[in-house]
Amino acid sequence: MTEAGRVFRFVLLSASAGLIEMGSFSLLNEFSGLRYWPCYLIALTLSVLWNFTLNRKFTFRSTANVPKAMLLVALYYCVFTPLSTWGGDYLAETAGWNEYLVTALNMILNLITEFLYQRYVVYGKTVDSAVKQP
Repeated sequence: MTEAGRVFRFVLLSASAGLIEMGSFSLLNEFSGLRYWPCYLIALTLSVLWNFTLNRKFTFRSTANVPKAMLLVALYYCVFTPLSTWGGDYLAETAGWNEYLVTALNMILNLITEFLYQRYVVYGKTVDSAVKQP
């Protein structure tokens, strides 16, 4: 698979994770009475689980050790999650930005940084290792 094809597939599958994230965020934001940060954090967690599973199989097509890959993705989110949660909470609650705009900006930032991290750190040399060679 070409890198352009890989990026296209990652964006497409991440869009499905984005629907899960925005849908669950919207439900929580509108009906739970919770502040921004727990709504965002729950929605992010649901989308990460979905996105990791699909992209490992269909985008990176890797036979990499699943627990190791999950640990590496978890390390990415140990950095991304607090920064995006605190930053998003500040923008939505303190600065008065629209919470849907803040969530969309976080999703775009996540899309770009997570692709690069997964492509070069998590899967690196194991990309396409699950593809049968002729």
